[in-house]
Amino acid sequence: MPELLIEVVRADLHKHIEPGRSASGQKYFKGGILIYGVKTPVVNQISKSFFPEIEALEKAEVWRLCEALWASGYLEESLVACNWSYRLRKKFSREDFYVFETWLSRYVNNWASCDTLCNHTIGTVVEKNPELIEVLMRWAGAENRWLRRASAVTLIVPARKGLFLSGILQIAEILLTDQDDMVQKGYGWLLKVAAEVYQEEVFDFVVNRRHKMPRTALRYAIEKMPAGLKAAAMRK
Repeated sequence: MPELLIEVVRADLHKHIEPGRSASGQKYFKGGILIYGVKTPVVNQISKSFFPEIEALEKAEVWRLCEALWASGYLEESLVACNWSYRLRKKFSREDFYVFETWLSRYVNNWASCDTLCNHTIGTVVEKNPELIEVLMRWAGAENRWLRRASAVTLIVPARKGLFLSGILQIAEILLTDQDDMVQKGYGWLLKVAAEVYQEEVFDFVVNRRHKMPRTALRYAIEKMPAGLKAAAMRK
């Protein structure tokens, strides 16, 4: 039965726990999350090894298994769920976006789970359905810090392809003065990636807002720009 697979996956994760890694992970994520203490490459390999056992299931059944992993609260289980969902990307539909939005709003409580889910799984759906950027803009105004970060990091991969510049800048505008460092780093990262294709446009955006933009977001955004542009953007 599919439900038993979750217990097998958990048992395999337990076998790969490294002593002390959970405690060090708590310090890395500043506490407050559940961590078994398994290295991410090992988690990825475990998720890959078990995927053939669910590949033939109906998509809705896979989503149910993924949600069971998310609901555990453990970082490593969330990463397995992210890997499994992304492996079904060829079957994604617009409606799946709202399944993933539910996982994001209910279960995500750290940047690693947020970014893994958003960069790949959610970003792929949005790339296929650009009208969903309007939903990302609503996320940018949400009370939930991870929804706000997600509004930006969902567009990281499309930004690398030169897509959605207008939406990227609109989301950055909404998030511009956000006081949460996780959000600042998220939209600063997005601007940095967008600048690889649209350096002039991103520079103009940043330099015209440098007096309002938190320095954390500003530094992220200009990280890969030429020294002269960096100096102009950082000028007080």
